[in-house]
Amino acid sequence: MSETPDFLDGEIVAVLAEQIETHFTMTLPELARAVKAAPHAHAGATNVVHAYGLLTQAQSAVEKTEDALLAALETAVGEILDDPVMGLAQQVNEAVELRDARAERLRFLLDVPTGKPEMRTRPAPRLTTTLPAAAPAQPARISGVAR
Repeated sequence: MSETPDFLDGEIVAVLAEQIETHFTMTLPELARAVKAAPHAHAGATNVVHAYGLLTQAQSAVEKTEDALLAALETAVGEILDDPVMGLAQQVNEAVELRDARAERLRFLLDVPTGKPEMRTRPAPRLTTTLPAAAPAQPARISGVAR
């Protein structure tokens, strides 16, 4: 089950913005300016600011697709929805899924402790297994037999 709470509209963006400010003990605009001034100084802050930007873009896309769907529903005739309206409904679903995925990513980044280095997935070291080389076969010596 997802740890991202089910919020209405853009509430998730506001909640995560508050968590970012608490995590870094500065406002989002201050954090964004600090990251812009020195993007390599704190990789975690840089990643969070970038992820927050992606989240706000995704939320904007959700709102635009919802508005388009509502406008189409207002002009729809009858109870059966036509393909363009259903297409808009699918776009809303996709936009919400993207927004939720970006919110999850941001929550993950906020769970990484501030003072610790970024967690990175590293490939497992390659194991090389070599069998011991077989000793060359020696001819058998049989005593008492002439050659």
